[in-house]
Amino acid sequence: MIKFKVPYTNFQLKNKPIKKKLIRSFEKVLDSGQYILGNEVKKFEKEFSSYTKTKFATGISNGTCALHLSLRVLGIGKNDEVITVPNSYIATASPIAHTGAKPVFVDVLNDMNINPHLIEEAITSKTKAIIPVHLTGRPAKMNEIKKIANKYNLYIIEDAAQAVGAKLKDKMVGSFGDAAAFSCHPLKNLHAYGDAGMMVTNNKKIFEKVNQDKNHGLVNRDRCDKWGFNCRLDELQASLLRVNLKSLNKWTNERRRLAFRYNKLLSRYVNVPTENKEEYNVYHTYIIQTENRDRLLNFLRKNGVEANVHYPTPIHLQPAAKYLKYNNKSFPVTMKLSRTILSLPIYPGLTYAKQDYIENLFSKFYR
Repeated sequence: MIKFKVPYTNFQLKNKPIKKKLIRSFEKVLDSGQYILGNEVKKFEKEFSSYTKTKFATGISNGTCALHLSLRVLGIGKNDEVITVPNSYIATASPIAHTGAKPVFVDVLNDMNINPHLIEEAITSKTKAIIPVHLTGRPAKMNEIKKIANKYNLYIIEDAAQAVGAKLKDKMVGSFGDAAAFSCHPLKNLHAYGDAGMMVTNNKKIFEKVNQDKNHGLVNRDRCDKWGFNCRLDELQASLLRVNLKSLNKWTNERRRLAFRYNKLLSRYVNVPTENKEEYNVYHTYIIQTENRDRLLNFLRKNGVEANVHYPTPIHLQPAAKYLKYNNKSFPVTMKLSRTILSLPIYPGLTYAKQDYIENLFSKFYR
């Protein structure tokens, strides 16, 4: 395993200030003997609902299952279509396919989020929902998307996996649509120490149905009204997430500070992620764009900087999506981005000295 001078993330550094609290929380759950659907999950659900300014939140085993259950309880299935983007992680599209519905992709803007002006032409009589993705922690243009959804009577399920805490005109991501899915994967801004996720909604019926479906379809321990899934958030991860939630605003502020400093350091060399006035980006990833991406990536990694690409192969070109019959000319902006995007290290605890080291490498490369 390569040891980088500037790793992509540093959990030891991030966890150090709260390590004792995490251990105490772990021991509390360990000693309780209650490991599934206990008080820690209930408390975290209430706290997460309050944080996202939504009425209801339910703990799910991961963000992918949160999307899948949301689609199912809205009645989306065989012969339906759901509009989303091709430049996200595969977990945005796979839940659509698992319901039996067809993922229909729409190209994105240069900010990497769905282009609202292309949505209407993708709508057919089979379209039932739109899944906008708040990619990189930047909010999608939800007000424009909502107008279209209302016009055609479509559901909106927000893929907020990367965007906990992001806002658009001071309205929290996750509170715009009928439901929203969050991931608490270890690489996310609010992370568990394994897989975890959340579903939020302002609709009580959606909340109740997802709660039932995530727990085998049980009404109570002895009665099952329908076949469900085992997609519950466990007590241990919920307890650790409660500790991390208390630090989330601090971590977000640090990510934003580091992102703005990157912008000043690197804007002379590459395209940096500018932020519109009404947007509040939480910078789950800090992604630049450059025509020399592959050479720069190799140069950075060779010199000890763990840069990455999210994501080199768009969803519509994955082997699993072959039946959808898209090609490399279907979405020109997505294809351009797939060749030019590069993710740089950004995490709480990243020092200015390490950012300066990265800037020095950029200077050498572009000279």
